[in-house]
Formats: sequence, structure tokens, C-alpha cells
Amino acid sequence: MSGTPAEKPRRATYADLEAVPDILVAEIIDGTLYTSPRPAAPHAIAATALGGDLFGAFHRGRGGPGGWVILFEPELHLGPEPDVLVPDLAGWRRARMPEIPDVPAFTLAPDWICEVLSPSTAALARVHKMPVYARARLAHVWLVDPLLKTLEVYRLEGERWLLLYTYQGERTVRAEPFDAIDLELGALWAR
Repeated sequence: MSGTPAEKPRRATYADLEAVPDILVAEIIDGTLYTSPRPAAPHAIAATALGGDLFGAFHRGRGGPGGWVILFEPELHLGPEPDVLVPDLAGWRRARMPEIPDVPAFTLAPDWICEVLSPSTAALARVHKMPVYARARLAHVWLVDPLLKTLEVYRLEGERWLLLYTYQGERTVRAEPFDAIDLELGALWAR
């Protein structure tokens, strides 16, 4: 049987990412460029409410233990090639990042990230981004679905994600690694 080898697809570059219009979120995962629409209102409300709670308690230490750097939509460059990801929220323990560097993108993997899911981004987060986060050795991932009103809390165990909890509805929860404070899930879905 003869034939010519199939041509390898070209790996996306940062220049490809920069060419994407600002109305889209662009990420490079395993050499493939992915684009997603900007978040709709339920997504934005959930990310803002959660980020505000965590930023106040952990980044600023108001009413909570402090000890974290919490950022909205940081650009992460993870791995040697690298993968370029933009989680909705990311957190670094201050022991690992005592000061926020003045950089356009972070190469130090966070200790925690949160992806707020929408119908257009859920599969991307679960199938493509979570393996990258595992390779980068992130300790925790949260998946928030404002339409289903759920919070999924994952911890990295070895090379696999262990689902610790799935919370739903309006309840108040304590979820690692931020289990030092109560989180009111209802605030994430409030309109």
C-alpha cells in the first residue's frame, strides 16, 4: 500500500491568537486555536459575584484569611510550547507568588482556577482545558454552571481530577481550597 503521509496541521501561534477580533476570547490548547464568544449576562454575574467574594476575603483579607492572589481572566502560558488559556478566575497562594509580576501573561501556574461554563464553552473547559490544568499541576479547579446553578469542585490527585463535590441551587457552601469562608451560591445566579 503506498501513499503520501498526511500533512500535519500547522500549530497555532501567538500571532494567530492576536489576529482574533476582540469580541472573542482566544486560547491555544495543544497547538489548536479556540475562540469563544464573550460571556453573556449569567456568566458575567457568576464570575463577578464569585470573584468579588474571593477577592475580598482571600486577596485583600477582608473578613477572611487572606493569603491568595485572585485575578479575573488572566492570560496563562502553561507548558513548554505553551498552551495559552484564559480562565475566568485564577488564584495563586501568596507563598508561591508574593507579588504580582508586571507581565502581560503568567507562566507560573495558579493553584486554583474557575471556569464559568456556558453552552458554547462547557465542552472546551471539560475536554481540552482540564487536561492542560492537570499537566500544569494545578491543585484545584472549579466549574460553575450558572444555567444549571451548579458548582463542581475538583482536586488534582496524581494526574487525575477527583470530583469532591457538586453543589446546586441557593445553598451556602464551604469549598476547598477556600473552605475558610461561606459562599452563598444564590449570589452567583442572582439577576
